[in-house]
Amino acid sequence: MKTLVSLLLLCLFSTKSWSQSIDFAIAAKKEFAPSVSYQKTYDVGKKKRFQIGWGVRANGYFSGQKEYLTAPALLTSGKQSLAAFFTEYNPAKIDTIDFSKSSLVSFNALIVLQYSFKKSAIGFNIDALGFTLGGKQSGIFRAAESPSLNKSTQTASPTPLNVLLVSDSDRGSLNSEIFFKQTLKNQNALRFGLSFQFMEYTTKQVLTFENDRFRHKSLMPFVAYTLNLRKK
Repeated sequence: MKTLVSLLLLCLFSTKSWSQSIDFAIAAKKEFAPSVSYQKTYDVGKKKRFQIGWGVRANGYFSGQKEYLTAPALLTSGKQSLAAFFTEYNPAKIDTIDFSKSSLVSFNALIVLQYSFKKSAIGFNIDALGFTLGGKQSGIFRAAESPSLNKSTQTASPTPLNVLLVSDSDRGSLNSEIFFKQTLKNQNALRFGLSFQFMEYTTKQVLTFENDRFRHKSLMPFVAYTLNLRKK
């Protein structure tokens, strides 16, 4: 993460070739997740094939019944940061909450990586830091090791702070995309690919294992239209 940020800062101060755009995307499966973002990318290298950039993105997530699992990496796998990504879950410490619906809106800073061809590109972007808004939800809590709390009704609100920390060490609601982009005759573009999203709620009451954070993960296909504003 620190290396990526350092590379981004280097691009900001070392290149005069850049472009900016506004992007409208819709991801859907058995849920609906629209987003809109502003992005500014900088060319890297003499051939200007590789771009790195930053942006801001607003994400919505709306669904019916979903199951949210224990979120903190120290509980799900016993490890944090990158190590948690390669470690299997520990089912003994995985509790769940079933919400009848989900409704969250997040606003995050965005990191963009892209490799361009003549009229197309492949790329990846990911939310890094921001905040989430949304209403309270009530759901049925299912505890792995607490008969007194099992099947109790719990109240939760969207986790307010979003932070990219790698895998289950992440906090809050974050969106990432891997995509293919095709430039159109009007110099705007169509994008399509896969959106991987974390949605997180924090319960009003601290529950088993001293935990109050629960997460739902979703991998969805998406399509987007990119409006190119300026290129220098």
